[in-house]
Amino acid sequence: MTASVPRRSIRRRSAAFDRRTTETQIRGRLVIDGEGRYDVSTGIRFLDHMLELFARHGGFDLTLHATGDLDVDQHHTVEDVGITLGEAVLKALGTRKGINRAGYFVMPMDETLAVAAIDLSGRAHAGIDLKLRVRRVGDLQSELIPDFFDGFASAARANVHATVLYGRSSHHHVEAVFKAFARALRVACAKDARLAKMLPSTKGLL
Repeated sequence: MTASVPRRSIRRRSAAFDRRTTETQIRGRLVIDGEGRYDVSTGIRFLDHMLELFARHGGFDLTLHATGDLDVDQHHTVEDVGITLGEAVLKALGTRKGINRAGYFVMPMDETLAVAAIDLSGRAHAGIDLKLRVRRVGDLQSELIPDFFDGFASAARANVHATVLYGRSSHHHVEAVFKAFARALRVACAKDARLAKMLPSTKGLL
């Protein structure tokens, strides 16, 4: 009978970050192999909520504290948080040997249905269609949400596609997309024991 390995003995993929520009300061830590724990503050409460969903549904541990020039606009903060998370994922994954690389998830939320697909391909592209017709969702400027995903995709060197298939509530549109994104990323980052020493690419490079 084989004894189970205590969780604390398993190396958890993680990355600390401290990104500072003249517009934003973002610091914290991301643990890919986490337990869905979070400590988040960005000055934009709805964005905080989405990042909390990202951590819980992705099974990531996320500590992220951001301060930015919100007196000017939310754009710098929202985009830079996306960039910072993408950089953290890229760093935490290391060589990316043995990962699934790609993942997708279809997320229902009451009357809304959203889908997200991710490929950690080494190439950056984001295709986001939230079908929003409102200027704000909570206190977040809705036009900035694609900028978050653009920033993530660019920094993580990943393809990120997310769309709302149908739904009524703008809140549900955004929340369903973030949940689908987190769960798709969770699959993409997960390791396949059969391919533990292999890079998931016939090119030999990601």
